[in-house]
Parts: sequence; structure tokens; C-alpha cells
Amino acid sequence: MANTTESEIRAALAAIEAPNGGDIVSRGMVQGLVLREGHVGFSIEVDPAKGAQMEPLRKAAEAAIMKLPGILSVTAVLTAHKGAGQPARQAPPAATPAGRPGGGKALVPGVKHIIAIASGKGGVGKSTTATNLALAFTTLGLRVGLLDADIYGPSQPRLMGLSGRPESRDGKTLEPKVAFGVKVMSMGFIVEEDTPMIWRGPMVMSAITQLLREVNWGDLDILVCDLPPGTGDAQLTMAQSVPLAGAVIVSTPQDIALLDAKKGLNMFKKVDVPVLGIIENMSYFSCPNCGHRSEIFAHGGAKREADRAGVEFLGDIPLDIQIRETSDEGRPIVASDPTSPHALAYGEIAAKVWNKLEKTPQRAAPRIVLQ
Repeated sequence: MANTTESEIRAALAAIEAPNGGDIVSRGMVQGLVLREGHVGFSIEVDPAKGAQMEPLRKAAEAAIMKLPGILSVTAVLTAHKGAGQPARQAPPAATPAGRPGGGKALVPGVKHIIAIASGKGGVGKSTTATNLALAFTTLGLRVGLLDADIYGPSQPRLMGLSGRPESRDGKTLEPKVAFGVKVMSMGFIVEEDTPMIWRGPMVMSAITQLLREVNWGDLDILVCDLPPGTGDAQLTMAQSVPLAGAVIVSTPQDIALLDAKKGLNMFKKVDVPVLGIIENMSYFSCPNCGHRSEIFAHGGAKREADRAGVEFLGDIPLDIQIRETSDEGRPIVASDPTSPHALAYGEIAAKVWNKLEKTPQRAAPRIVLQ
């Protein structure tokens, strides 16, 4: 069976009626269309005042594309656009649950706190840290979810020992998988592990939004979001779409990693997301045979950077073969060896983060100026 082309996708979208007559293609509402190896992403520009009313239109557009041959996934997102010659408009604050600033319905209803685990660069152990922190929160008696927002390289299925496609009871909302008492959702459950994620901005934004919005998270005390490294579309989508309670920056001690960590820290400050603190991962290596300590990547750089930036240094985690082995085997150290020094170190960091969250008023999502 031949694969669908971009022109065929546009033809299918042209069958979707626009709110004020015509179709969504001829009216110029479809923007940023991307087709990569059967995965489709695009945005639909709508009047921001009628955003909630346009959800059936978005779903109809996705359904129309999914009927085409060779299509594996479709992610569409509603966006707003100011008319030519008109001043920039402010989108209304993202809806929040009753009792929170703004009132109304939340993007992730039932979730008390959402935090981001981020890093300025790859290879610093961010995902392993996010996994073990999520598990450490459960040891505090909390209801925990783990969102693998690293859509370019989703690793939480492997780290949490999970596989298979998620189920849906109603055909609309996905059920998260559960491991070690943590609810988990990842693009890795939907796309094969060896499939490269060659996605542009609109696809990134819509995929993350759907993983938040169309998953039955239930009631959670905290949702831990494992972001991709860097300061790109995924980070901005999270910062602008949900009322993030804060971000935790993960870095290794060497100067080159700290330079990138500083960029991530400054990005969250610019979008008004509190930085809860910095973790120094791979802080040192203790020989399992003789106990000799080697500071392979230097030591203490993250603490110095935290002091300079005026944020809390949450703690350090060593470079240790047990952490690596348990992660590769899908049984993270906090779950498989909860009394080990490393598991206790994650637990201390989790307790610090939770204490900060409980003392901080819950935030509404930021007001976003649409250009």
C-alpha cells in the first residue's frame, strides 16, 4: 500500500469545514504541516476567544488524517494568530481547577503539582534522575505520575521496565501504564523504540500537549516531567501550556556542562518558572573494590553555580555502576535497593523538592502574548 503524500493530507483536511464557511485549508487555518515516516503534525489557527469550542474541529482533522494509508500518528494543536495590522493579543490564562487562580478546568485536572526535570545538554543522566526522583516521591507517600516529554529520545519505558501500547477505555483518552506505583506515559509506548523522532516545532508542541491533555492521569500529588535536553520547543511548550510549579536542573560538575545548565536555568527564569534547585549528577566515583574516590568530572561545580544563581543546591549523586545497571534493567535503584546510599540520596532530594512545593502557592499558567 502506497504511503500518503502531503498533498493528499491537505486534500483530506480540505474536507473539514471552517467555522465561518469554507474549509480549514482554503481559509489558511492549517499551518506548519509536517510529514515524517507516517507521522503527521500541524497546527490549526483559531480565534483565541473560541479555543475551547474548536476542540471538535481539531479532533475531526486528526480523524480525517488517520483514515489515510500509511499514517501511524497524527498530532494537531490549536493555536491563535493576530490579524495583519492588528495589535498583539493576549491569550487568556490557561484554565486551572476550582480553588486555583483563574478557576475553571485544568489542562491536567486532578494534578496538584507539575515539575520539570531539565538539563542544558544531553548525557548528564537527566532521565535516570527523573525516574529515581519520581520513585523517591512515592516513598514520601505521594501519588506520582511520570511524563516522558523527551519525545526525541524517550527512555522512560526502558528505565521503568515497561513496554507495549497504552490502552484506551473510551477511544479518546489513553490510560497511563503503572510501574512501582508510578503512573507513566511516554511517546515510547506509541512509537517503536528504534524509530527516529524527526519532528519540527508544531509536532513537538502538539505531541507534548496531547500527552498531558489526553491521558487519564487521575488524582496526583505530583507529575514529574522528563524534558529533552536544551532550551527548545519542548521546554517552551511546557512552560507556556501548564502552570509548572518549578523546574529542577540536572548537570554534571564540569565547566562545559555547567555552561549549558546555566542556559536552562536562565530560560526558566525568563518564562517565570521557579527553579527549585540544581542537582550535581555523576559528582564523583567510588571504586566498589577499594573505596577510593575519584572526581572524574571535577566536583562541586553545580553547587557553585547554584550559589551564583541564588537557587538551592539540592544534592549530588555519584557515578556508580549500580545506578547504571538497575536503570538499564528497568528496575531503578530507588525501587530495587531502597536502603542503599544512592536511593537515600534521591530520597533526600525528593523531600527537599516536596517541602519547597508545599510552601509555594500554586500558580496559574502564564499569560502568553501571541505574535
